[in-house]
Amino acid sequence: MTCAETRDLVLEHQAARLAPDLARLLEAHLATCGACTRVDRAERELTELLAARLPRTPAPPALVRRIARLSPPSAARRAATVTRLRWALAGASLAAAVLLGTLGVSGLLARHASARGAAAVTEAINDHLRVLVAQRPTEIESGGAHQVKPWFEGRLDFAPVVPDLALAGLELRGGAVGYFLDRRAALLQYKLRAHLVTLIAFRPDGLPLEDAPHAARGERGFHVVLWRAGPVGYAVVADVDPRELEHVAAEVQRAVSR
Repeated sequence: MTCAETRDLVLEHQAARLAPDLARLLEAHLATCGACTRVDRAERELTELLAARLPRTPAPPALVRRIARLSPPSAARRAATVTRLRWALAGASLAAAVLLGTLGVSGLLARHASARGAAAVTEAINDHLRVLVAQRPTEIESGGAHQVKPWFEGRLDFAPVVPDLALAGLELRGGAVGYFLDRRAALLQYKLRAHLVTLIAFRPDGLPLEDAPHAARGERGFHVVLWRAGPVGYAVVADVDPRELEHVAAEVQRAVSR
């Protein structure tokens, strides 16, 4: 089992929804891969954090009784369900073709780009939250950018720049390898007064990113600035004022463009 496959399945495994054979393969991989073990631990901690903070509403008794009366579907029922889904997908494909002809390709592409942009903001904040709750958020402690940058060699399929942002008031704490959406990424942690700032570097392929930092976007009390500089995409995340985060992003852009 690869690291990418493991990362896709850790939440299902934590919820005990994997088949026994698949669960054993995943556990065997976790036993030998420190990076995936850290991802698994971070996901557990994030789940616990969200469970503690989000309100819970009990299911109505009538719904509980109805679910209890349900029996597992037979093979015939499962086959019938698959058949219906296949026809539904075929119908959806036809509907999509009609919609393309009605609205035009450009409108749909704009909607898709907007959705991808929103997903990138959410993912950047999720990565930042994982850093906040991790017991050991860095895999390489900072001895300065000259020490952190070489550590990433061979761990990513690109060479991330590790900016020295001391003149902007940011202290480099270290870095780690993580994921951004469906790709591996460099996660760099900086301290700005009492705030933690996460800088994420990743491959930008397929993401609707501007060629320079723009206005910060907010969600759940955090702010994100996303952009691309040549072959690398960047995101800076923190719970600071959006104008201050935009200033940090501008300093990162200057550093990576030298």
